[in-house]
Amino acid sequence: MPSPGTGVLVRAHLTVGVALSVLCVCLPAGPVHDALYSVISCGCVALMVVGVRRHRPRAVAGWWLTTCGVAAWAAADLLWAVYTWVLHVSPFPSPADALYLTSYALIACGFWRFVRARRGQGDPEGFVDSLIFTVGFVLLSWVLLMRPGLESAGESSVARVLAAAYPLGDVLLLAFLVRLLTTSGARTASFRWLVAGNTLLLVADCAYQYVEMTTGYSGGLITLPWLLGYVCFATAALHPSMRALTDGDGRQAGTRFTRRRLAALTLASLVAPGTLLVELALGLRLEGWAVGVSSVVLFALVVQRMSGLLRRLDQQAAKLSELARTDALTGLPNRRTGDAELARMQVRALEEGLPLCVAVLDLDRFKAFNDTYGHQAGDQLLVQASAAWRERLVVDRVGAGAGRSAMLGRWGGEEFLLLVLGRDLASAVAVVDSLRAVTPAGQTFSAGVAQWDGTSSAAELFAAADTALYAAKCGGRDAVVAAPAPVQVQLQAPTR
Repeated sequence: MPSPGTGVLVRAHLTVGVALSVLCVCLPAGPVHDALYSVISCGCVALMVVGVRRHRPRAVAGWWLTTCGVAAWAAADLLWAVYTWVLHVSPFPSPADALYLTSYALIACGFWRFVRARRGQGDPEGFVDSLIFTVGFVLLSWVLLMRPGLESAGESSVARVLAAAYPLGDVLLLAFLVRLLTTSGARTASFRWLVAGNTLLLVADCAYQYVEMTTGYSGGLITLPWLLGYVCFATAALHPSMRALTDGDGRQAGTRFTRRRLAALTLASLVAPGTLLVELALGLRLEGWAVGVSSVVLFALVVQRMSGLLRRLDQQAAKLSELARTDALTGLPNRRTGDAELARMQVRALEEGLPLCVAVLDLDRFKAFNDTYGHQAGDQLLVQASAAWRERLVVDRVGAGAGRSAMLGRWGGEEFLLLVLGRDLASAVAVVDSLRAVTPAGQTFSAGVAQWDGTSSAAELFAAADTALYAAKCGGRDAVVAAPAPVQVQLQAPTR
């Protein structure tokens, strides 16, 4: 249980953090602005450490990696302030660049640990979705940031590397942010604050890179998303729900394909043709190779995603079909399957000239067993009886021999059905009688067996077996009774 002071600390942090961030943006560029900026960023890092140490979450490595990444970013900001206002230099490249690039890697690694902890046994569909979003973002990043940055960097190799490295760092952050969003698991408050922090960091970083290339960076509102990103990261670590951030639901079947996800994937897939249409409409430089390559990759990913959906549909259809044919409790074929199997055996019996018998088994005094031991014990008896009978039928090799086959199924309640093809009435009675010895929990059953005459309907055949079952119960139970020799049996509802 979270301590009462935790909620107060979170609310106080949000209030003070947002107020100081707004104040910092309103201040003119200068030492005071940068000093307040560093106080906010470093203070948020300290609060993240407090949150991780206080709540001790599972998969703590992800939190520490993310905290170290945010700390590296704050250290780079502080180092730039020292260069600008203390040392009065502007080195390029500088250790601050190394810290910024290291921050990308650390935060991405932290999110990767969160993804691993939340995704259970794996989620290939979520991985493909994240790739679709990432490819679309890479194209936009190339058009708006990377290519212009490389062109403005001139011939300097270091400048060209950094011009590409920063947008690629943003791509890395976005890829793991989207992958985290596609995982299953609870969307806790801490989860939402963590996502908000990463999103604000991406927005500010992309805006800074674009403004720096076009008009030149001079502070202002662009710094607000960075500051609020620090506040969000600290809030995510301070909130008590951060302990449950890595609790996935363990689902292996894949993530749900919702309408919102479909709309998002559609937009991401349209980035490539949309970029080309905008360039044509505005008369801009065409990025033919970038659009072409990204279109091919997106098409392949969409095909992969659709094939995954089709596989899921096939698996679900097969599972539904199995559920429709199988009794959920015992795992035996259900009554619907018994009807279909009887019809199939009747065809074989006529074509091959084989005898066909039907037996109905009923556990004796099952209601009294339920009343004495409870319904859970009654269900367990049904499961154990079906397993023991099925094993005995295998041992007796009922299905052995030319044309012979058998099917044990649950007829309903405590009644079971046994279809035997290739054995006459006396042999079928012997097979059913052999099951009495393996009935579990000291229980007994009564059974009626009837042989098909080749002309009677399935309902008449079942009625004959049911009448024989009624005779077995009236005779004292714990017996197997054969119906009269195969003749037309008039359909009737035996009275119990």
